[in-house]
Amino acid sequence: MKAKVYVTIKQNVLDPQGQAVQGSLHTMGFAEVEKVRIGKYLELELGTDDRAEAEARVKVMCEKLLANTVVEDFRFELEG
Repeated sequence: MKAKVYVTIKQNVLDPQGQAVQGSLHTMGFAEVEKVRIGKYLELELGTDDRAEAEARVKVMCEKLLANTVVEDFRFELEG
């Protein structure tokens, strides 16, 4: 089973890296870009076929290591 994990900065938290990318895009002539938020994407191969167990385990992985839940949100999808 594969887990696709998306980690993003919470909407109320400043994103200086996103602002820098937006500024660079504007400099390159992409003035239509109004906002950029930077995040992370992870793929995890899980050695289980039990969907409920996989969901529970990936949630704990995100809360303990993959996302800083103080400033980041996460969501995930399971395939297989």
